[in-house]
Amino acid sequence: MNAPPHITRVGTTTDQLGESPVWDDRTQSPIWIDSLAGSIRRLSPATGAIEEHQVPAPIGSLALARNDRAVLALRHGFAHYDFGTRELTAGPSIGLDHPMLRLNDGKADPFGRFVAGTMQGGRAEDEKPLGGLYRIDEAGAIEHLESDLAVTNGPCFSPDGRTFYLADTARRVIWAYDYRCDGPLLNKRVFAEMDAHGSGGDGATVDADGHLWIVLVRIGAIARFAPDGTMVRKIEMPVRHPTSATFGGPGLDILYVTSISRSTHLADDSPGAGGLFAVEGLGVKGLPAHRFGMR
Repeated sequence: MNAPPHITRVGTTTDQLGESPVWDDRTQSPIWIDSLAGSIRRLSPATGAIEEHQVPAPIGSLALARNDRAVLALRHGFAHYDFGTRELTAGPSIGLDHPMLRLNDGKADPFGRFVAGTMQGGRAEDEKPLGGLYRIDEAGAIEHLESDLAVTNGPCFSPDGRTFYLADTARRVIWAYDYRCDGPLLNKRVFAEMDAHGSGGDGATVDADGHLWIVLVRIGAIARFAPDGTMVRKIEMPVRHPTSATFGGPGLDILYVTSISRSTHLADDSPGAGGLFAVEGLGVKGLPAHRFGMR
């Protein structure tokens, strides 16, 4: 039986909607966003200092790029951000200007592109979602990879890069696809049905053993799924609505978890809500984050 992990709050920041954590191995620091505030935060574990960057809200997600830069998913399009100069440069648009539709979660793929999907608020249950899943490359070319996704979350890749995981939080399902460096997603199949676990999946990451760690946003927990889709571990978090997770630390053995204090639909008044948390003692390691524009 696994020993219980040690969970601590990191710093004192309070996000409305914390999301998209990523470990920057060059600066040895976690980076994450407050989606609704349009804030990007970078923390120095050595000093505890928080570096704040402001971009147009809402920001759905980010991935690190070369030379202290990042690629961002903003409301209806992508952008590039330079942490040193604090300069934001517009990128391609998804071509859908709908007030209730916006880009949401995203990750860099193993081939240096950025993959991000949309979420649509106020959608009737029988209404077909407008957006989907998009992929951009360093040259700014954009591809539409998938449609009929209600609330896209948790995009991530198996250690060999051949399997792509994607959660539709609203439909409480995690999909798996065959993934390649170019061309469409293939062999779509159900990886895990989430109704039995009491929550749709939110942000996710994959560990070095190929297991998927995904946040159960409605029940304050994180679950680990084996490659066959079986849930093998569940970690209870000290807040009601954790949102996303990434492995970090010098040994990539700390799971950093973001959370909600008050988002559009969820609120939490428990101590530490909206904070960043470090989960230690899991006995597993993560993988280095892929970077946009780099293979």
